Amino acid sequence: MDNDAAAGVHRLVLLHGKDRAREMVPQHRRALVDIAAEVMGDETQAVGISYTGFCLTSLPHKRLADDQTWKKVGHRVSLVVEPGHMLSRGETKLYGVPFGARARMVLLYLQTQAVRTGSREVELGRSMRAWLERMGVTVGGETAKAFREQATRISACSLKFFWEGDRRSAGWSAGRIVTSGLSFHAIEESGQESLWEDRVELDPTFYKALKEHPVPVLETAIKQLRDRSMSLDLYVWLAWRLHTLERETPISWPAVFGQFGEGYVQLRHFKPRFIEALSAAVAAYPEARVSVDEDGIKLRPSRPPVAKRPSQLARA
Repeated sequence: MDNDAAAGVHRLVLLHGKDRAREMVPQHRRALVDIAAEVMGDETQAVGISYTGFCLTSLPHKRLADDQTWKKVGHRVSLVVEPGHMLSRGETKLYGVPFGARARMVLLYLQTQAVRTGSREVELGRSMRAWLERMGVTVGGETAKAFREQATRISACSLKFFWEGDRRSAGWSAGRIVTSGLSFHAIEESGQESLWEDRVELDPTFYKALKEHPVPVLETAIKQLRDRSMSLDLYVWLAWRLHTLERETPISWPAVFGQFGEGYVQLRHFKPRFIEALSAAVAAYPEARVSVDEDGIKLRPSRPPVAKRPSQLARA
């Protein structure tokens, strides 16, 4: 078995169009056709930004105990996230580590805006509401509550990246991702324009690292993967990894399990979930050359998903 991770959906869409392509694949593959068609049909080519460290490691997918520290080891980098305290209605409250797709979306917004504006001060309010709506998120009710919770967790937690074997950057840590703000207000039922009225400041150390090591991603791809936390992680990983390769690179199933299998006890339970998540990520990245076989996955040199350089985004 050696198959394109996205089951050739890009070619089907190109040759036959979205509607006909959907008819030509099994029902469980039609979501991949939808993802591929939206990304391939995007004419805006709007760009988002992720920090390199988040391409190599990630936040948890599911909620941890509020007092539990998260440690994630990636390729030459480890991430440690510790829960933190914040004032809530006059009382100090412990907030656990951010998790899931919502936390990843908040982080992508903060990083993108910081690079785009050339400032570590990031506006929330209308700007964030407009971005979330572009990402297909209906901001209201339980969705808004979920975003507020993840944003508060991001504001409270401490974040540390530890790099290995890199003479240029032996490692760095930041006390916070943001140093102030990120206090999101409840939404008015009247449908006010302002969702969150605050501005926040990114931690200076985190902002410096972000400017020095940004990874451009396609906003349309983020939109298509917005509810798939593992697919988001795989997409930004591939966006960083594939265009740096010089030759085909196989990765065994045990190695894939070690990097992405947190929360799973056995490889046999993880493998089908990973293949599903990888298929969606590759569908959102038409340039990606990734295949799956019995031994693991194969990565081949590929064009990056975004042609623009990060420096071209500043104050765009």
